[in-house]
Formats: sequence, C-alpha cells, structure tokens
Amino acid sequence: MSGRVSAAVPTSPARPVARRLGWRRCGVLAGVGTLLPLLIAGCAGPVAAPATPPARAVPAHAVPTHAVPIDAALVTRPGVGPAAPVAPPPGAKQGQALPPGVPVPPAGTDQLVTVLVPAATSTSGTLRGWQRAPGGGWNSVLGPVRVRVGTDGVGTAREGVNRTPRGTFTLSQAFGRQPNPGTALPYRRVGASDWWVSDTKSPAYNTFRTCEPGTCSFDEGAGENLGRAGASYDYAMVIGYNTAPVRPGAGSAFFVHVDAGAPSQGCVEVPRASVLSLIRWLAPAHKPLITIGLG
Repeated sequence: MSGRVSAAVPTSPARPVARRLGWRRCGVLAGVGTLLPLLIAGCAGPVAAPATPPARAVPAHAVPTHAVPIDAALVTRPGVGPAAPVAPPPGAKQGQALPPGVPVPPAGTDQLVTVLVPAATSTSGTLRGWQRAPGGGWNSVLGPVRVRVGTDGVGTAREGVNRTPRGTFTLSQAFGRQPNPGTALPYRRVGASDWWVSDTKSPAYNTFRTCEPGTCSFDEGAGENLGRAGASYDYAMVIGYNTAPVRPGAGSAFFVHVDAGAPSQGCVEVPRASVLSLIRWLAPAHKPLITIGLG
C-alpha cells in the first residue's frame, strides 16, 4: 500500500487491519476523474525566496506532541475559513522566511503546511502552519507539532512501501467519519460504503469511490473502507499526490489524519486537537499547499 492506517482499528473482512491504518498511505480523497469533486491535482512550483534570514529549525526532540492552537483571528466563524489573508497575531514576527529547503509557494497561495523530518529514514518530524504576511514573508500560525510519517521514511512513494511522498502537493479536500468540524474545505462525511481504491489494476486507482461492500468493481482487498477504518479517519485532509495523471503503482491514499496510536504506512499522522486546528484553518480561497521534506 502506501499510506493506509495501521492495526488497532476495526476493518472489513475483505481487508486486513494492517493496511487500514496504513492508509497513512494517504491518498487523495477524490481521485482525478472520479465522480467526486474531491480530488484536485497538481503541485506548486517554487518561486524566488524572500531575502530575510531563515527561521531557526526546531529540533525534533523539542517539538511538543500536544496541539498548538492557531490564533482565533484565523477562523472567522464555525465552518467558514478566512476569505482573505489576515493580520498576524499580536507580537508575531512579520516577514519571516520559510525553513531552509522549503520552496516558496507561488503568488495566490497564502497558506502552507510544512512537514519536515531530520533524515529520509526518519519516522517522525515537525508540522507547522504558515500564513503569508501582507508585506511579504510568512508567519508561523500553527505548531510546531510532532507528527508521524511512514515507517519507511520520506522520499519516493510507491505501492507496497510505507513511505510518505516527498514534495509539494495540494491540500484542497477533506473527509471524515465525523460531521464537518467547521472547515471551509470541501468535506465529505464517509461511511461503510466509501472507499479509497488501491487496486493497481483498476481504472479507479488512487481515487474515491462509493459502493456497497461486496459489490465494488475493484478489488476491495486492495482498497480501504474509509468508514470502517477507526479513529484515524475521524478527520482527514487529502494530500494531492499522484493525481494528475494517476500512475498505477506509484502510491495511493495519502492523507493528513488523526494519529490513533499506530505506525504510519505513509500518511502524516497528527494529534487529534492539532488536526482540528489545521482543518478549521485551511481555506480554498488561500490555495493551501503542503511541503513534505527534510529539515
């Protein structure tokens, strides 16, 4: 697989538990060409970096595992994200540079999530949320939060390897077993008839599908029943990896989701409270991206 959830969660008879929490494979909640508007493809290219000195990196051992809430001004009201860039919290530094090695998002992208690990083989790292400052540069508005990545580290992803993909990807859709927690992202509440397809022989590979168990056109044993995955999928955001075009076998089902205490098969696992802060902060108007890499 590539990003499923791991053991310790209920699973359907057709699929072993290990593949589920492995969903940490983390894919995209609405594959390209699917019937859902959930998948949005494409990665952002870098542009010139600001001239200000880089922020000091936070050692992994010093990163708190608890949620670090964002400033209340970043969420206008439940279910609605900010429609335009907001002023930084009082006392926040203006024009801060992004961490070394993180590409500066193109104009139009005002929200960036970074997940940085010390080495390619690391299984944990640091997540931060960044808001573009009105005068240039970026303000850190969420984190640092310690998170888990794939048990095979970060790098080139493919089916059958528990590795989190390295690069910059979209964060344009969300889903979960629970009701919408107040996100402006397109959100789908999933149940026992909702799947993420990891069958490399299926035209629906790395896309979202809805079908009753036992009736699906793809190999259900090579897919994830999102509604039966357990707490990991209470809230999740789709990482737009391998979506345009979809390459069979290049990896599927990569998400940012709740850390339910099991090793990741490729997804980014985040403490529950921080997942809620993140999902409520992200808004389509800001064209949010996620950069996963070393730092």
